[in-house]
Amino acid sequence: MAIIILQHGELIGPGRLGVTLRDHGFKLSVRRLDLPVDHALNRTALEGFPSGQLIPPDFDNVHGVISLGGSQNVGEEHSWMAPEMAFLKATHERQLPLIGICLGAQMIAQTLGGTVGAMDKPELGMKTITLNAAGQVDPLLAGIPWDAPHYQTHGYEVKQLPPGATLLASSRECKNQIFKAGVRTYAFQSHPEFDKAMIEALIPGEKDFCVRAGTTQGELKAELDQHYQMFARVADRLCVNIASFLFPLERKLTA
Repeated sequence: MAIIILQHGELIGPGRLGVTLRDHGFKLSVRRLDLPVDHALNRTALEGFPSGQLIPPDFDNVHGVISLGGSQNVGEEHSWMAPEMAFLKATHERQLPLIGICLGAQMIAQTLGGTVGAMDKPELGMKTITLNAAGQVDPLLAGIPWDAPHYQTHGYEVKQLPPGATLLASSRECKNQIFKAGVRTYAFQSHPEFDKAMIEALIPGEKDFCVRAGTTQGELKAELDQHYQMFARVADRLCVNIASFLFPLERKLTA
């Protein structure tokens, strides 16, 4: 039994969240949807899943699902996007643990009946996220400061939450930063999985985003140096909460 991680690009992997989950004894199956199914990375990820499909056709041996970020946007033509969104919806309907990050959060919102669209300008860099009253008492956010810096890099956002979803946190530029839907579905617009090396690897490719966001690569690096220690503490705590509270322990022990 494994947690299925759906990855959409080379530089946006599971990062600290993957490390934390492995440290807690979970098995991960990381699938690169932007690469062919017969790529070496995907052949390794599919071990134990005889269907040979990057998006599982059923939920045999599936402990939970994490959908990561990517440079793609909801509404674009990608061969894997519609099947992934259908899989995310089915995961949610089965009340299995489901985490969406950035693009993954937007796909969850869209497939559950919310709306996603382009922002007036991208949200980029270390931005303060504020927990609302619901977020302050949600178990998954236990120990998370009510105001804390989180790394952002997105030009699309969730415009309207899915019916019945609960907003947990917002930033100045993006209202729907963290939300919960149902029992075990959580969506994060920011990137708690990022470590410093991941952010530093992304910054050189953010030139166009910087222009659109009204910042520079130098300012991004300065923000990273200034706020990274606090961000890392918050992100580590959130990843531990996810590993400790979201994925049923008894299913790990019997896997």
